[in-house]
Amino acid sequence: MDKLNRTDAEWRAKLTPEQFRILREAGTEPPFSGELLDVKDKGEFKCAACGEPLFASDHKFDSGSGWPSFTRPKDPDKVSEQQDVTHGMSRTEVRCARCDGHLGHVFPDGPGPEGQRYCINSAALSFAKDDSGKGGCEGGHSKMESAGEQDAAD
Repeated sequence: MDKLNRTDAEWRAKLTPEQFRILREAGTEPPFSGELLDVKDKGEFKCAACGEPLFASDHKFDSGSGWPSFTRPKDPDKVSEQQDVTHGMSRTEVRCARCDGHLGHVFPDGPGPEGQRYCINSAALSFAKDDSGKGGCEGGHSKMESAGEQDAAD
């Protein structure tokens, strides 16, 4: 996977202010406020900054936390994890491996065999609904998706 490096000015031009705050400054959206929290359609969740497919709807579940939650990434190589000791606690931060955008955190209290809960900010993701019935994804949920798709092709 090719790394995507952009300046802050380039990211600000591509992202909404909220997306920039979350993806580039490691912010967090308020719980129960994200557009993708209640999405139950089949499809894939992509990085809102670069368009990299990160999570599948088949791995999404309602954790009651107020953020979209997943049992695992679509491909473990598409996300990176690092220790986060901000705000007086120790937790594991999740980032997009391609563009290094902050996505959220992973906790060891999820369902399924992995026991993981990837707690991800809606603003860090775009959603591509699978309308084909054949596994392909199309459609979008974020102003970033078309830009991200172009970046993914670069």
